[in-house]
Amino acid sequence: MPAAPRAASVTSSSGWLSTTDALDQGRFPAGTMLAARYRVVGRLGRGGMGEVYRADDLKLGQPVALKFLPESVDRDPARLAQLHAEVRTARQVSHPNVCRVYDIDEIDGHAFLSMEYVDGEDLASLLRRIGRFSQERALELARQICAGLAAAHDRGVVHRDLKPANVMLDGAGRIRITDFGLAGLSGEVLRAGTPAYMAPEQLAGGEVTARSDIYALGLVLYELFTGQRANQGRNVAEVAAQHEHSTITPPSTLVRELDPAIERAIFRCLERDPARRPASALAVAAALPGGDPLAAALAAGETPSPELLIAAGETTAMPVARAITLALLAFAGIGVFAVLSVRGSIPALVPLGKPPAVLIDRIQQMTAAFGYTDAPADTASGFTIPPDYPRWLRDRSPQRRWWDALRTTRPPALVFWYRTSPRPLIPDDSSRALVTSGDPAFDVSGMRTVITDTDGRLVEFHAVPPQMDSSGAGGAPSWQALFDAAGLDMRTFHAVAPEWTPRAYADTRQAWEGPLGAGTDVTVRVEAAAYKGRPTSFFIVGPWARPSRMQPLSQSRIEFAAGVLSLFMWIAMMSGAALLARRHVRAGRADWRGATRLATALFAGFIVSWLAVAHHTAIPQDELQRFITALGLTAFNAAQVWVLYVAIEPYARRFWPDGLLGWSRLMSGRVRDSRVGHDLLLGALLGAALLLAELGRAIVPLLFGARPMLPPFGDRVASLGRLAALPDSWMQSLYNGLQSALLIALLFVVMRLIVRRSWLAVTLVVALLMLLSNNGRFVSGGWTDFMFGLAVVAILSITVFRFGLLTLAVAIFVDGIVSTVPLSPSPSAWWAMPGNIALLMVAGLIAFGFYAARTGEPLFGREVFD
Repeated sequence: MPAAPRAASVTSSSGWLSTTDALDQGRFPAGTMLAARYRVVGRLGRGGMGEVYRADDLKLGQPVALKFLPESVDRDPARLAQLHAEVRTARQVSHPNVCRVYDIDEIDGHAFLSMEYVDGEDLASLLRRIGRFSQERALELARQICAGLAAAHDRGVVHRDLKPANVMLDGAGRIRITDFGLAGLSGEVLRAGTPAYMAPEQLAGGEVTARSDIYALGLVLYELFTGQRANQGRNVAEVAAQHEHSTITPPSTLVRELDPAIERAIFRCLERDPARRPASALAVAAALPGGDPLAAALAAGETPSPELLIAAGETTAMPVARAITLALLAFAGIGVFAVLSVRGSIPALVPLGKPPAVLIDRIQQMTAAFGYTDAPADTASGFTIPPDYPRWLRDRSPQRRWWDALRTTRPPALVFWYRTSPRPLIPDDSSRALVTSGDPAFDVSGMRTVITDTDGRLVEFHAVPPQMDSSGAGGAPSWQALFDAAGLDMRTFHAVAPEWTPRAYADTRQAWEGPLGAGTDVTVRVEAAAYKGRPTSFFIVGPWARPSRMQPLSQSRIEFAAGVLSLFMWIAMMSGAALLARRHVRAGRADWRGATRLATALFAGFIVSWLAVAHHTAIPQDELQRFITALGLTAFNAAQVWVLYVAIEPYARRFWPDGLLGWSRLMSGRVRDSRVGHDLLLGALLGAALLLAELGRAIVPLLFGARPMLPPFGDRVASLGRLAALPDSWMQSLYNGLQSALLIALLFVVMRLIVRRSWLAVTLVVALLMLLSNNGRFVSGGWTDFMFGLAVVAILSITVFRFGLLTLAVAIFVDGIVSTVPLSPSPSAWWAMPGNIALLMVAGLIAFGFYAARTGEPLFGREVFD
């Protein structure tokens, strides 16, 4: 606020007296009591916006400053409204470099506001006395001005009259920004202020935003470093002409030793186009040489704002040796995983010579031979792994690498299913985007399901007979066509009593036993059924088959307890996150803009992937119902991420602000920032580490004679023949990465708040994650599961604690998109495209991370090319 005396009878550029030595003591002489609370000490200043007095607050026992409107207008409703607006606006801003406004009151019909008394001098009068500051001192003061202005902008408040006369230097040498009499919300149109310090758009009566204050900040900094005003115009017309012709004298011509970075920062503020000015006052502070605004905020015990995180930290290119090392290590880790994992993958073991189109053509020929020639209304298809045969083979094989026996198509370890229906196939589970072999239910007359091995031999056939049929009995079914389709010699089979019931009603049942065929000594059972002479069921039952619909669900006590605890923890964490988010939003600490951008991007991505992937039909009402369901589920997922982000981000800025630098810059649109590139590279490397940990979990047991229940990477068949399913897989990987990163960060925040020690918080979080992850199997499984789980949890915990949110999300995303697609040993195979795309995506991510980390610098440094 206005200063205590420093020089006698000096009038500031704002029109206020800077001392208490003036003969005119104003309306309230020293000693006057106001509102039975304030005792006037003297008048501090007078200007167009009113009079300011120093007083003692006898109730609280501290000095204050009281601001009154001029007597000629202090009953004017418009000016009173402006005074109330100043109080409302200024009270929103709380920062050490902003003068605090306390309250508004009235005495004898005269309204006044009480504010913090600043024992100091305004910069305008101080610069007239001393000329200019040294560069070091000016830099220190400039950063404080930027910090105070950024605090106002962070609350959506634009000062609109920033000038040296409204910037105080208190007795301790600290900056205080004062006089928010013209302040308002960003975007308001108001042609008011001091013309010499108004931005071109403000002078023209246009929209006033925070970047208008940035222009004024540039003028204040110009004066701070040179001791001279940048705009020498004596009236509005002269100032406007100077704006138009850009005739500002470069500061370096006035101060020869001025650092060029300071001049660049000032002239960036003074751009005529607001879009070309720095985005924030903190960006101006970051552009000034030396110092770190983030470190300064932490040293002052403040929680850095999102804007400070965007502006703070390193902006230079990552050293080329480090960038190349990170990129090469990430490439190498993912390459090792891609090469070794295919040796334990069912798609890479089982021959896949026939693509889906060939298998579908073969199936259509089969069904026509069985007597089904009607055209279906809808179809669906895919690959799946029959669960029983691999388990049976493992149990009877003495070899550790028992899955090498899966390199044949008979018995089949991988099958292709093809469904047809006289109605559109609409999943009963409305949350599903795709039709599966079991969803929708097999209960509509005319539905058919055909399952073949990868060579196109029949494994199963099912058809639903008519619900009503008044025709007479049909002829005897011809089973020869089904045996031929299955590649079985019916002459080698003998009839036995049927045991396995068909899926749908049948009036004829038969069963046979015989050899599976050449190259195997397995005896199988064929169960068949027919309705009125047409086959409705045919399936091969091997010694490995189990009646799955008759098997009870099995779950260990540890798995059940872990599941219950996980559910309880999720409910508790989301409830707590919702309360924290509400608290942060109400307190104005939440980065709700970043959270909204993130949630909106996720929502849009999920909807686009659903539109691209879902099994669509020509029935509008069904499509609408499924779309509404997809909207609801997507909105729930996006809202969950929004709540988690709003709950966590302010604490992360307080405890681990360095870990949010890359994330904050990415959310602000600075995708080519060096810190973003650093986090992308490091995230890809740690994602490769997660993949290698998964590889180690598969390989280490083999070294000690153990045998896994399935080939280590045998379940990656969801995208075989379904290239269109990839967007959904990518979005799920991205969502899982974000959700996991935010939940782990929330655990850290909660533990850090409880135990107050970072190392203890890390230990407790690791223990909780070990117990809750993978349904408790990390703890209930063998020692290899425990060691693998510990490695994964350690990687995740260290990543979020040491390297930040963006790095962790990228690591989980990279692990997800690579580990959920089948990788082919032959890149030219028909089914290799999903794996090739996943690997290319990761390679592109690493390449872009390297490019961004280098910020456009030459690969081996400028000196090599010079």
